[in-house]
Amino acid sequence: MGENWSFLDSVEPNFRPLVIIELAKGTKEETIEWLTKRIVDKKANGGAQLLIKPLLTENGVENIYLVGASHLRLLLGAETVGLVKECNDNSMRAFTYSSRKTFKHFADDNHNFLTMAECQYIIKHELENLRAKNEKMIPGYPQAKLYPGKSIVRRLLTSGILVQIFPLHDREELKKLSHSWYGRVKVGYQPLDDIRCYFGETIALYFGFLEYFTFALIPMAVIGIPYYVFAWEDYDKYVMFATFNLLWSTVILEVWKRICAILTYRWGTLLMKRQFEEPRPGFHGVLGINPVTGREEPVYSSIKRQLRIYLVSLPFVCLCLYFSLYVMMIYFDLEQWALDYHKENESNFSSLMLYVPSIIYAVVIEIMNRIYRYAAEFLTSWENHRLESSYQNHLILKVLVFNFLNCFASLFYIAFVLFDMKLLRQSLATLLITSQILNQFAESLLPYWLQKRYNRRMKKRTCSKKTHMDLSLAEQVNMEKEMGTYLGTFDDYLELFLQFGYVSLFSCVYPLAAVFAVLNNITEIYSDALKMCRVYKRPFAEPTANIGVWQLAFETMSVISVVTNCILIGMSPQVDALFPDSKMDLVLTVALVEHLLLAIKFIMAFVIPDKPRDIQTKLAKLEFESLEALKQQQMKLAAESLKE
Repeated sequence: MGENWSFLDSVEPNFRPLVIIELAKGTKEETIEWLTKRIVDKKANGGAQLLIKPLLTENGVENIYLVGASHLRLLLGAETVGLVKECNDNSMRAFTYSSRKTFKHFADDNHNFLTMAECQYIIKHELENLRAKNEKMIPGYPQAKLYPGKSIVRRLLTSGILVQIFPLHDREELKKLSHSWYGRVKVGYQPLDDIRCYFGETIALYFGFLEYFTFALIPMAVIGIPYYVFAWEDYDKYVMFATFNLLWSTVILEVWKRICAILTYRWGTLLMKRQFEEPRPGFHGVLGINPVTGREEPVYSSIKRQLRIYLVSLPFVCLCLYFSLYVMMIYFDLEQWALDYHKENESNFSSLMLYVPSIIYAVVIEIMNRIYRYAAEFLTSWENHRLESSYQNHLILKVLVFNFLNCFASLFYIAFVLFDMKLLRQSLATLLITSQILNQFAESLLPYWLQKRYNRRMKKRTCSKKTHMDLSLAEQVNMEKEMGTYLGTFDDYLELFLQFGYVSLFSCVYPLAAVFAVLNNITEIYSDALKMCRVYKRPFAEPTANIGVWQLAFETMSVISVVTNCILIGMSPQVDALFPDSKMDLVLTVALVEHLLLAIKFIMAFVIPDKPRDIQTKLAKLEFESLEALKQQQMKLAAESLKE
């Protein structure tokens, strides 16, 4: 960095609160003084060099603090975290304070050069990187031990001293975004650029993928309706539908990579160079020296971590998988009981009873998925992964394996063990529709209702008839701190992943799956938008260049769908009749077709570039210019050394 942090002023005449820190009631004064000193202290002294003020209310000073930063501090922070902005020549480059004049819309008096979400991300980064120096404990709390390099924020959270940290909403911008996003029902695209400016790239990319996936499902839904109506039992006609499904699943995932590249290049995150990853706040160990960076940081034995993974986590996951299969067998016992009851009574009530086991099983699946999620998070945290990316990968792997088996094992058992296509259609339809209804209720309707209830209580308690736009800062903070916390896009992507499995794995058996998926996703867009704007606290922005490991998860699901659909078609009576003499010929033919379709799938994935040509050219040009600049710098240093 070309600038010295010491010239930063700690006083900002126009203080703008960006982030809220809530401490526990009764927090000791010496603790508050120490924490605020560390936040405002200079970077050279191990501080964050930010601004902090207590929130003043009618009752005086509460344990709530407003954190902000000077304009200059935010610009230097933008360079530290590697934000990429658009230059005057329309190219995208990493922001540096020394070359700030070359960036579009930059002016010394333009405090909107960085979006509010970017400013809050910078403050979060600085707070999370506050680490203990020589302190042995949190002042005032001898039981809250510290050691050099330990994350201060993490220790305050685990000790219960720090209740929460969250970014503040901008009520005026939120109202504009709400109106253009979900305020009126319309046929059109979402305002992804506005979503990105307000919530950050990770959330904007999720809504972009949700919108794209919904549009991509429409051809499958349109084709599936006539297949459902006119060719229900004719499996010969499903060969074409299944083949289209397999090619469709490949094309949409490859095209998404291109759309993702276009979006993230425009937002700057495609070029954003990841700094050497800092240890995640929850990582702990003995203080040591990182051999790569030379910095002091906690060190934890990888052997201990592997022992925890293979001797504890892996057996626990296997036990959960076994329990899931055991519950599945209970479900089949219920199915048999319902079938026997229907045969004995032959009434409308007994016909309805045929669907009861599937509905009960769908509810049980959702409950088991949610309980297992908490257990997986605890185990993954206990494994003590150093990097956030490693933590997320291990967590996603645990959850995906369980959810895949829990949601689809019964369908595979019905298809390939019981060979009951009628029961497969019934179970697939019931599981899909029930899971969609439960997710909509649990993720959107229930939180929205609870939040509305809380807002009414707040207004009665303050005897205020103000709208959200008229709330004072203290009232706004008190209202937002009680709102639910958005836990990230994990559950949202997981829901789409399972939906993709329902649509693609058994498409030739239940073509209407895509229709229900489209209807669900249309309501999902509006309900997710509503909960982001009205139900949850504003989440911190997180820069990202793609949807991460979820891309691989969707691609893996599409490969599995090739195998399942080929086997299902091979099992049909019409195809079986073509090989009356030799079943081995049937197996070999199905295997050949499956390999051929997989080959076509991988060829298509190879042929379709991940990035459009113009973006490839721009990236190559930037790389060339970076190398030229490095070469010029080296030549300059060599010339100076020769003069000496």
